[in-house]
Amino acid sequence: MGRGKVQLKRIENKINRQVTFSKRRNGLLKKAHEISVLCDAEVAVIVFSPKGKLYEYATDSSMDKILERYERYSYAEKALISAESESEGNWCHEYRKLKAKIETIQKCHKHLMGEDLDSLNLKELQQLEQQLESSLKHIRSRKSHLMMESISELQKKERSLQEENKALQKEVIKLPNKAPIIT
Repeated sequence: MGRGKVQLKRIENKINRQVTFSKRRNGLLKKAHEISVLCDAEVAVIVFSPKGKLYEYATDSSMDKILERYERYSYAEKALISAESESEGNWCHEYRKLKAKIETIQKCHKHLMGEDLDSLNLKELQQLEQQLESSLKHIRSRKSHLMMESISELQKKERSLQEENKALQKEVIKLPNKAPIIT
């Protein structure tokens, strides 16, 4: 017949509690030794009795070396986790800033297109009007500049064609009069 499942709760009887502690402590230390031998693992177990007595087990290397290694690993892991969470926090902050910028730009774009103007007060509408007038001034200036360049190019082309026409007329005059000249 097998053992029944032990309910995990504090043992009220002091003597039974002490006996159970001793048996389980010995079992725990035995398991620690077994895993260190079977798996070639470094193991350290520290147990304090209810009365404060220390029981410990460490593999071939000393308890101090194992604890030192644990502290280094634990510190490095905490530093890594804190660095990851810090950079994650920075990314979240950066994301929120960029999202707010995008929303502001989209709102300004709508205003410039004449949409969603109901939310603006008189001062904001005047600023928007000045901004649009300034933009129109720049647009007209650029348009005038491009038109002047185009006119200049067309005038050059006209002069070139007139010169070519004069040269052709001179050649036609030099030709013998066999065909009538149309002007």
